[in-house]
Amino acid sequence: MVSEVCVIIGLFGVGIRIDKLRALKTWRPTIRLLAVAMPLTIAAVAILGIFAGMSIAAGLLLGAVLAPTDPVLASDVQVGPPLEGGEHPVRFALTTEAGLNDGLAFPFLYLAMAVLAAGGWTPGLMTEWLAIDVAYRIVVGVVSGFALGWIVAKLLFDLPRENALSNTESGLVALAGVLIVYGVTELLEGYGFIAVFVAGLTLRRSETGHHYHAKLHDFVEALERALTALVLFALGAALPSLVPHMTIEVVAIAVGLIFVIRPVVAWLSLAGTGLKFRQRFVIAFYGIRGIGSIYYLAYAATHIALPDPSQLWAIIALTILVSTIVHGFTAGFAVDRATDESAAS
Repeated sequence: MVSEVCVIIGLFGVGIRIDKLRALKTWRPTIRLLAVAMPLTIAAVAILGIFAGMSIAAGLLLGAVLAPTDPVLASDVQVGPPLEGGEHPVRFALTTEAGLNDGLAFPFLYLAMAVLAAGGWTPGLMTEWLAIDVAYRIVVGVVSGFALGWIVAKLLFDLPRENALSNTESGLVALAGVLIVYGVTELLEGYGFIAVFVAGLTLRRSETGHHYHAKLHDFVEALERALTALVLFALGAALPSLVPHMTIEVVAIAVGLIFVIRPVVAWLSLAGTGLKFRQRFVIAFYGIRGIGSIYYLAYAATHIALPDPSQLWAIIALTILVSTIVHGFTAGFAVDRATDESAAS
């Protein structure tokens, strides 16, 4: 529950960070990361899982769980707060990727869960997956996020005209709206994670110069950091019980994802985007893992019987630990160098 709320708030916070949606050319790296790098990452992790003794479905589940990059822990590599700019292509790509891949990894998680629940691949399973889990749920997430985000924006800035709610500078009002967006979208069986990110983008497009956006961002950032600290504390408390399950295979998957799989597939996916060498490398390497993976595995565990859950939790915990340390100590410096290089040229 805490991890779910943390992801919801984090995704909304990412949405309201983006001052300018910019042209399609600016979104090209993001589209490549989502459409090419993410599926390849899932496939590569699944293959590692199979070599580690997992079934194809369990490997696919692991790949889907590890696919999302974190919208909260990755704040050092993202664009600046509202009204402050700082939307360099490197930061823009990493920000928008983190905002969308939490929701877009869900179809792969549903596919893995369906195969595990059915005991194998069944006729019609792929057709139903493509129609419902891919097409319907994504479309509902986008449309619901836009429509409900527009309503929330109207309630905050325009109604009532003489006493708009935004004048109260209360972040709780907007947060309540975001939770409603998520809840309604989930009731419609769409992807709530996509909806809250789109709602954040939509809200940011309303009264773009209003100081409330900055106030709301500060409130959301403080809340998401507090919740993230709570989740990471719980993960740290669970680490001693997971240490016996951290086999060579577990270490290989965690280290392989962070140092080989993500950098290689993201680097390849960014070919032809016009990014310089350092910029392309930074985007490829800094796919930070975090709270989203915890939520996904917890979600799967409450809906199906997981094969060897201790091993899965050990992989997730070690991946987040290594990512937090490696990326946390180097991300700020590396992204600053990449953006400074572009500014200098």
